[in-house]
Amino acid sequence: MSTTNMPRTTTVHDAPVISRTLARAFDDDPMMRWFFPDDASREAALGRYFTTIFTRQYLHHAVCERTEAAAAFWVPPEAQAKAVPDAETVQELQNILGDRAGLFRDTVETASRHTPQEPHWYLALIGADPAAQGQGQGAALLRSGLAKADAAGLPACLESSKPSNLPFYEHFGFTVREELRLPEGGPVLWAMWREPRRSAAA
Repeated sequence: MSTTNMPRTTTVHDAPVISRTLARAFDDDPMMRWFFPDDASREAALGRYFTTIFTRQYLHHAVCERTEAAAAFWVPPEAQAKAVPDAETVQELQNILGDRAGLFRDTVETASRHTPQEPHWYLALIGADPAAQGQGQGAALLRSGLAKADAAGLPACLESSKPSNLPFYEHFGFTVREELRLPEGGPVLWAMWREPRRSAAA
């Protein structure tokens, strides 16, 4: 594996490159376009959004890894109760979202009602800069997280609002578990699930 594709654990100093990478990765994501409908301001708003959730939430309570131009945040089962935004973070996100904050809150509540109850690894977020897509950086991060879930003998789950991403996840063993229609005319959110895989030596 090239150094470009080698997953490494992030630190707070990675926040600028991670937020920039994810802002570019999610610029065409249906859910993010719903939250941030203005084309002119979307990239800057997404940058602030990802900086906030990375530095205030996932950096402390998730397994955050990056390559040169991709990033992924995985939440193991023992951290899921803690990996939620505190009141100050919620306020910061509301300021970023502006008049879309209510939609964001309703979406989070809708998704949370469908969270699987059994222990699992949750892929909160994964994205690659479009300029680097096709280089295998997102796949390397996905494999890294799935290896940790498999080592623990636990399933993994994620949500995607981008239908073109479903075959990518299916290639790694995920299947669609549920289709969620987001409130107030929002996009469809596909909840996906993957059972753990045991190594050949097991």
